[in-house]
Amino acid sequence: MIEDQASSLRRMNQSRLIKVIAVTGGKGGVGKTNVTLNTAISMAQQGKRVMVLDADLGLANVDVLLGLRVVKNLSHVLSGECTLDEVLVEGPCGIKIAPATSGSQSMTELTPTEHAGLIRAFSELRSQIDVLIVDTAAGISDMVLSFSRASQDILVVVCDEPTSLTDAYALIKILNKEHGVFRFKIVANMVRNMREGQELFNKLTKVTNRFLDVALELVATVPFDENIRKSVRKQKAIVEAYPNSPAAVAIKKLAQQASGWPVPSQPGGHLEFFLEQLIVKKAVGDVR
Repeated sequence: MIEDQASSLRRMNQSRLIKVIAVTGGKGGVGKTNVTLNTAISMAQQGKRVMVLDADLGLANVDVLLGLRVVKNLSHVLSGECTLDEVLVEGPCGIKIAPATSGSQSMTELTPTEHAGLIRAFSELRSQIDVLIVDTAAGISDMVLSFSRASQDILVVVCDEPTSLTDAYALIKILNKEHGVFRFKIVANMVRNMREGQELFNKLTKVTNRFLDVALELVATVPFDENIRKSVRKQKAIVEAYPNSPAAVAIKKLAQQASGWPVPSQPGGHLEFFLEQLIVKKAVGDVR
């Protein structure tokens, strides 16, 4: 009976379901967080209600990149000191940020119970959002895999370094072979031009086509841009600090595409429980 009601609510609110996007890469230093934040801000500029989850739970830096003051973070949610809504901070263009902690090894080694508690915190979220963008940690930890599997779209950020391609392939392989994920969206970051971005994508698909049953799509080629470094020093997003720069233009195009990616009417396949709760919670709130 409860399932029937939830299904009905989802059908009624299909156009207003929450889009969940994971931004990952396998390797650190590929510009993953910059892609996350600038995509989030660009989507907010388009009128979307966007939330960014800093899922690098032990080495958080989303708030630092934007110069935001954080009082409480996800560790306080896990300890029961406050709710998820109470730790949210507002960033540029009204985006909401769920900050993690920095320099805490315990947050990188959550027990299954603590992991479930974090997911449960999302089921109790009261803030109304259209898009949740998850900035995962580097590597292939259980937490990275969990958040990637719990997303409708997985953006894998790569740059023109052998280790970037190797680590991206390893991440894709594990998600495909062990968790049944078949579709990945690729962002070629910090490349010299469109051609180099396409060549980078071709290198990755050459290997995945040979060994894996996956579909890769090149969704953005973001050029190397000195303005990114300048914007980081200013603790501002490049789409705000230098909106006409090559990298900003490329990311705004990515955000425009992402806004049009379809949202399934119900969780399925590799989606986890917290997404089910987000959808049902929002549907019930909208009906009321």
